[in-house]
Amino acid sequence: MTPRQNLLVLYRRSGSESAPVCFHLCPDLQHQFQERYPYAADYQEQFEFPMRLITDPGFPWIAEIPDFVPARHWDYGLYYDPPVAPGARMDIWGIAHEPGGAAAKHMTHMRHPLERLDSLEQFQAYPWPEFDKADWSFLAGEVEAIQARGLAAQVWMECTIWETAWYLRRMDLLMMDMAAENEKAVFLLDKITDLACFRAARYAEAGADILMVGDDLGMQRAIMMSTSTYRTWLKPRLKRVIDAAKAVKPDVLIQYHSCGYLTPLVSDLVEAGIDILNPVQPECMDVERVLADFRGRLSFHGTIGTQTTMPFGRPEEVKAAVRRNLQLAGPRGGLFCCPTHMLEPEVPWENVEAYVEACREWGG
Repeated sequence: MTPRQNLLVLYRRSGSESAPVCFHLCPDLQHQFQERYPYAADYQEQFEFPMRLITDPGFPWIAEIPDFVPARHWDYGLYYDPPVAPGARMDIWGIAHEPGGAAAKHMTHMRHPLERLDSLEQFQAYPWPEFDKADWSFLAGEVEAIQARGLAAQVWMECTIWETAWYLRRMDLLMMDMAAENEKAVFLLDKITDLACFRAARYAEAGADILMVGDDLGMQRAIMMSTSTYRTWLKPRLKRVIDAAKAVKPDVLIQYHSCGYLTPLVSDLVEAGIDILNPVQPECMDVERVLADFRGRLSFHGTIGTQTTMPFGRPEEVKAAVRRNLQLAGPRGGLFCCPTHMLEPEVPWENVEAYVEACREWGG
């Protein structure tokens, strides 16, 4: 099998020939990689990741707005008081990401352009991204080029609804708007959902294999909102986005990301149409229970803790965690076993290598 074929049969719970690997390195660890592998093109190539990412321009954390999206020529700074800090990056939504001090490393401080707006009319007049005016014609070629290498084309479209909405409004204000059933919350969530549906359909038309959607809904020990609030405000909108993609390409796989404790909402996500749950954070969720409760209904991506095992475990403990989780899932359990989040500076490089070795040993 090609890496793409192996990954897709894994996610469809049809068995796979090997345990694939992937992880996301912070800038500090990328530098360590470059020192250790000076002749390697990048770590995805070096460690043979089975997919390549296409980053959605609507993803608020994207470093630069792609050229194919028309510039708005709008001064989003008008929405901020006090003014944004020097060196701040403004994303496609007008959300400001201000740089921190040296200790913050790659972390930024977020500012919220809608927090001072009071009326529905002001929300409606906000300069929203014009994705419908972008030239998406290149996308099919990009997908085909990835697939021609035997790799899966995976679109990073996380922060799909909820996160983008609160990044714009501010979390506490958006929650109060929702609790009051305010028309501003309805408009904001509908607007973001409409734009997400449009983009999801474009990626499906282009032939993407996997669409990564999601919003962080979990905290360390609880969900951010009640299940009834989620079912009223977010679940129907997520289903609209998934339906928009699957109406175009029924076999596109939908991977859903949420950090933290998510157990009370997993059944709702299945009903909304997701295929893969990420990251099943072991510090917050019972991995064994989740794998058992949703066996045959969901596949999984993650399960190796980046709060515990990866930064603080010994290499043999990393390997043991990989073996344990792959054994729990079984050959048709649909688990892509990998670290749950970006690997931060405190992760020893030996643990990265141990993770890769454990997957290779399992697959061999």
